[in-house]
Amino acid sequence: MSAPLPPIDPALPGWSHEGGGRLYQQLARKLFAQLASGQYAVGDRLPPERELAIDHDVSRPTVREAIIALEVQGLVEVRIGSGAYVVRIPGQVDAPGFSITAFEMMEARLAIEGEAAALAARHIQDDELDMLDMLVERIASANLHHGDAYEVDRDFHMLIAQATRNAALIEIIGRLWEMRRSSPETRLLLAKARTAKVTPVVEEHRAIALAIRSRDPDAARAAMRGHLAAVIDHLLFATGDGAVGVACAEAADDGSGQLG
Repeated sequence: MSAPLPPIDPALPGWSHEGGGRLYQQLARKLFAQLASGQYAVGDRLPPERELAIDHDVSRPTVREAIIALEVQGLVEVRIGSGAYVVRIPGQVDAPGFSITAFEMMEARLAIEGEAAALAARHIQDDELDMLDMLVERIASANLHHGDAYEVDRDFHMLIAQATRNAALIEIIGRLWEMRRSSPETRLLLAKARTAKVTPVVEEHRAIALAIRSRDPDAARAAMRGHLAAVIDHLLFATGDGAVGVACAEAADDGSGQLG
């Protein structure tokens, strides 16, 4: 029997126990109102992330999501190493808008794909195991040659979904990957991750494939959940102060920045 999923961690970016929506949306609305009221002019720099977090009693990841929401609407521009600058004042017809963020998508994947990996460990066929190993090597090759590993990474996770022999899981996981492409906020954050040289972690994918090959559902679940939790950490790094150092050292990058 599958182990129960843990409750959502309130420390994850943007989570609110209250009924007013996610915290990043509440903060984005406040910042939107400040822009509309004339508190900031075009060219002004918004307060630093740390200051906004303290002033509004939210986490710094929540501030990042709020700023990304404003950036998607073309209201601010984030300059690496400098901060967020106002590039447009919202007009009367403008309103705060939100789509699915990368963190929301990753929370959903964390809840679903761990169980999919456990189920795949029970039902996967030998030829699919070989294909899984081949996809791991293709991810390694894409990283080595600085290519875009999005498609092969998607193929890896969708093959695991297919191996569950569960049509509902296949459709749900496929939809989550579509969201990664279709959500403006998710696309922007993942673009920032790529700028910070964040790419799929080969060893994490190899560990997932090995656990599934061993036909151990518990190990497969743990490997997948560990991988997706690490992706959330990498996204936080890529959108925070740590990304500045990565961008400045891009020429000396050794390929260790990862995403999957």
